Amino acid sequence: MNLALLFTEDFVAADRAVLTGRRLTHLHQVLKVAEGDLIPVGRAGGNIGSGRVLELTDTRAEIQVELTAAPPPPLPLTLILAMPRPKMFRRVLQTCATLGVKDIWLINSYKVEKSFWQTPWLSAEHLRENLTLGLEQARDTLVPEVHIRKLFKPFVEDELPALLAGKRALVAHPGTAVACPVHLDQPAALCVGPEGGFTPYEVGKLEEAGCQGVHLGPRILRVETAVPVLVSRLFDACG
Repeated sequence: MNLALLFTEDFVAADRAVLTGRRLTHLHQVLKVAEGDLIPVGRAGGNIGSGRVLELTDTRAEIQVELTAAPPPPLPLTLILAMPRPKMFRRVLQTCATLGVKDIWLINSYKVEKSFWQTPWLSAEHLRENLTLGLEQARDTLVPEVHIRKLFKPFVEDELPALLAGKRALVAHPGTAVACPVHLDQPAALCVGPEGGFTPYEVGKLEEAGCQGVHLGPRILRVETAVPVLVSRLFDACG
């Protein structure tokens, strides 16, 4: 936890907040803070800064907050991701938040098992939990938006063209002729398939919507590896 992310419900006054649970445990066991110490904090959707520990007990830490700096700039990227396996999904979500991806669309695909959509990790509570972990790692406060679309064809035909407007639109797919571009200086949209990739039909539909097929070379990567490789290739230093 390189930054304690504060939400509205944490504040007991305009400049004071109370930490409990995981964040409190981190203060005790990892940072080993004492009353009077400063810790890095940020307000969800707002600035980052520091918090001075006013009171520290086994059940709560009250801090006085001063938020003066802007968070890192978001990546100009819309990520369209076939729903990963639940065990992998948590890691991918945290990685996306750490890298500065703010617009995430989870979509269905032929190779996405129906059971994946039943995972509790898709609940609002767990989405916020994992996005928070990623943001705290990167010292960021801008919480990504996650959109869920369980029907592939309606999404691609009815919504995707508008999402791609004004963006460099790409679909990562092994075997295509064009290498993934680097050092983009424009907004982009990136489609990433499931384990095993999109089907030829799905790639065709994505291309009809305006995406260009690109590859990362001959190696086949897991989704949790492909996403950070693709994002860091498209945008220098991930923002």
